Amino acid sequence: MAKTRPRDATIADQDSPWKEALDHFFEPCLHLFFPDAHAGIDWSRGHEPLDKELQPILRRSETGRQYVDKLVKVWLADGQEQWILIHVEVQGSREGKFSLRMHVYNHRIFDRYGREVVSLAILTDDDPGWKPSRYESSRWGFRTLTEFPVVKLLEYAGEYQRLAADPNPFAVVVLAQLKAMETRRDPERRRAWKVELVKGLYDRGMGPEVVRELFRFIDWVLELPAGLEDRFRDEMESYQQEKKMPYMNTFERHSMVKGLLPGIEALLRVRFGAEGLELMPELKQVRDPYLLEDLLHKIETAKTLAQVRRFWTRKRKPKAEPSE
Repeated sequence: MAKTRPRDATIADQDSPWKEALDHFFEPCLHLFFPDAHAGIDWSRGHEPLDKELQPILRRSETGRQYVDKLVKVWLADGQEQWILIHVEVQGSREGKFSLRMHVYNHRIFDRYGREVVSLAILTDDDPGWKPSRYESSRWGFRTLTEFPVVKLLEYAGEYQRLAADPNPFAVVVLAQLKAMETRRDPERRRAWKVELVKGLYDRGMGPEVVRELFRFIDWVLELPAGLEDRFRDEMESYQQEKKMPYMNTFERHSMVKGLLPGIEALLRVRFGAEGLELMPELKQVRDPYLLEDLLHKIETAKTLAQVRRFWTRKRKPKAEPSE
């Protein structure tokens, strides 16, 4: 099941939903986007995420953001008893030093592990003219060069039919992100696409756990104003009853809410004391576990209670235009 996470995925902060997508669908991601890399890996030996171990290394870097989206240990499929590292960076906005950051991160990872590091880039921004794929520097006969494979999501924009028919679950991730960009200023159209994408999950023949994880990504990036979100939920409830394949039934939602509230209450007490607990009477009336998951993550990361209150007020009120 997915980890607790926020659904508010702006263009400048798409990393959280994409990190979760890569956590659950790393192998399908490489199969869809980087087939050469996928073919070179022995998937029968599994793969090991090393994200937590990476954080102290990258904090020393002064270029760009101080984290990497994904670092994974994989075994080669060429018969050698050898493992290497795959570093995947998801970038949601144009950044002048992106290539330099890819170069620096690759070298810092190699310095830490002493193993071959293959860096890959996924660009989810909306600038069709930006597609960096190399960093190069030279002086007085010295030259350093880092080239990395890069995938630009915008280049898939005209391939809806192919992606919709693709059994690869990561094709759904791509579709959801593309539709999030297309419908940024059209919430009604966004609602329609959200319904279509979620209904499409039931036609792909995937297991219930995969359906649930993909639903959560769709629900995350295609965020709706409160009124349209209610319409979406009602429509999906009816559709799931018709299909008899619920992504989450009433009992599961109740259990999630029941499990989240004590954790939220404890975290509010620890972080903000008695003043923080003043939010609990309102929170106990909430029946949407995803909304509570969002809030829990915000409480974990907010510096002040005022930030939590602003976040909660925004989440609970209808919005003129959804964020991405």
